[in-house]
Amino acid sequence: MKNAIGREIPETISGIAAIKPFAGAFATSPKMTRQAPKVKTIKPTDRKLVDSLVEVFKKIPVTDGMTLSFHHHFRNGDGVVNMVLATAAQLGLKNLTVALSSVFPIHAPIIEHVKNGVVTGLDTNYMSGPVAQAVSTGLFDKPVVLRTHGGRGRAIECGQLKIDVAFIAAPAADEYGNLNGVEGPAACGSLGYAFPDAQYADYVVAVTDYIGEYPLSPISIPQTRVDYVVKVECVGDPKGIVSGTTRITKDPVGLKIAETAAKVIQATGLIKNGFAFQTGAGGASLATAAFVRKMMEKDKVVGSFALGGITGYMVDMLESGLFKRLMDVQGFDLEAIRSLSTNPNHLEIGADFYASPFNAGCAVNQLDVVILGATEMDTDFNVNVVTGSDGVIMGGSGGHADAAAGAKVTIIVANLLRGRLPIIVDKVLTATTPGETIDVLVTERGVAVNPLRADLKEKFLAAGLPVKDIQELKQLAEKIAGAPKAVKTGEKIVAVVEYRDGTIIDVVRQVEG
Repeated sequence: MKNAIGREIPETISGIAAIKPFAGAFATSPKMTRQAPKVKTIKPTDRKLVDSLVEVFKKIPVTDGMTLSFHHHFRNGDGVVNMVLATAAQLGLKNLTVALSSVFPIHAPIIEHVKNGVVTGLDTNYMSGPVAQAVSTGLFDKPVVLRTHGGRGRAIECGQLKIDVAFIAAPAADEYGNLNGVEGPAACGSLGYAFPDAQYADYVVAVTDYIGEYPLSPISIPQTRVDYVVKVECVGDPKGIVSGTTRITKDPVGLKIAETAAKVIQATGLIKNGFAFQTGAGGASLATAAFVRKMMEKDKVVGSFALGGITGYMVDMLESGLFKRLMDVQGFDLEAIRSLSTNPNHLEIGADFYASPFNAGCAVNQLDVVILGATEMDTDFNVNVVTGSDGVIMGGSGGHADAAAGAKVTIIVANLLRGRLPIIVDKVLTATTPGETIDVLVTERGVAVNPLRADLKEKFLAAGLPVKDIQELKQLAEKIAGAPKAVKTGEKIVAVVEYRDGTIIDVVRQVEG
């Protein structure tokens, strides 16, 4: 069957319970109630602090077939996922599902756990590195589920992703289970992606290398939701949080794109007092923020808030009085961690608050402008941020589809050619974010406006911006580099790409190893 953007979705997929094809960004309404975890009690004399993960596994007990969840705030510095899965393997457990909000190269040991039958399912929002490569070539018997950040929060709240045990890497904890991410030797900042896990999992285990005096302050995740606390030697390396891309680009082409994107934002008329903004951590996105900053300073504009994964650059804008608040679901560098711990206007929020479509209003709905990237875009403005030009999984939506749906204006910034391949194609290999939620594409060769936004096109032309039809940009790219060859894939579905509302927007098929 075909979904609303014309993608072929099988009526049944082995290992996936219910197939609901994507029907439109705002077409699906919830008909359900929120789920609830088990009700428990604890006596005044009971202790939560235990000596080892093995002891925790036996106390709960963790059994075959359970779903274990983890957060990714340590990114490529995480030490807890591998530690917990090694314990599971040591105890002979099988058929576990790993619900890890994002997978990084450091999580490569998952591959052996899959081969040994310890892990048979993976549910995540983003993948890169060896695990992503192995998934693409058919590592799992059943497809991996790729969600959005807001979609994961929704799935946990609504019972679609039922978590038996949440293992929370906690930079700081007290003996009774209060947790935060801003203290201890491995401070990582916001713990926002773990908030839904802590709220809805049947059991919650804090894994920490720093025990503070009770009561811990501040408290990000409270003692009322934490069953056990395990002290280990090291939960992770905060240096691994920094992705390496959280710096403003110095590339002349990237700077040209960023400057044009800032002029696009200016032409919308949205840079005014109360302006709400989100940008990614990539070099071109941060450069766009730098140009926007100059405009705000020139016109003495004070924005209401900046949102999303927070970088030191956004911290500096807060401390310079350009924004009144930061709303932080994930810290991207050490300055973001420092700010969250010291500035009361730097707010820690959960993934559901940030972007879940099934609540009384998430933060992305209040955005004026969001700046996003793309691996490729098609002439219907659908965007791929999941697979590369070789068909291998190299990312995921994260908050991409969420922010695009919520913002008044969604701008994609991208080089017209990526690795000598045109970014604009007739049909993206993997649809991640639907074109109806993408308003503008900014490249070094011109600006394309979604036909649904004729109002923006008029403003951009009036501002003298280099507006071009998307087909014109596509032809220009192909004249330079030629038309890209189609990627050959097999029949096996290795991943399903879920839209934020739980419907399936696309599938990823196996590539040759």
